[in-house]
Amino acid sequence: MKSHIVNEMRLTIPSKSINESYARYAVSAFVGQLDPAVDELGDIRTVVSEAVTNCVVHAYRETEGKIYICAKYYDDGRVVIQIKDRGCGIPDVKKAMEPLYTPDESGERGGMGFAIMESFTDKLKVRSCAGYGTTVTMTKRIKK
Repeated sequence: MKSHIVNEMRLTIPSKSINESYARYAVSAFVGQLDPAVDELGDIRTVVSEAVTNCVVHAYRETEGKIYICAKYYDDGRVVIQIKDRGCGIPDVKKAMEPLYTPDESGERGGMGFAIMESFTDKLKVRSCAGYGTTVTMTKRIKK
């Protein structure tokens, strides 16, 4: 039996670090309609924060662009969150997903963003094209 979208939200924000908390709360408020457990909601907040922070810090670096957020939930309890930018892209997604890898040469970044997203979701998909941007799609099943 095919699942169907019950509800969805879309949000476009400038890639400013101040908007990371706004994105986190907007998506968690949307997912809150499913009455998730506290830890499930915490996981959602964390992965949204990580993905948006990646857009601000890495995708647009010294410039500003747009971050596109889409969240959907399905009748089978799945929540799918997609966070997309049109920034510089990731030349080697496989390498970027390795724990502790960071393109930040200053050493200030820990390189754990994708590892955290992967461990807090049921499925993580990262698509990127150098010069065109990155799309991170995260799926989490909310238990009833």
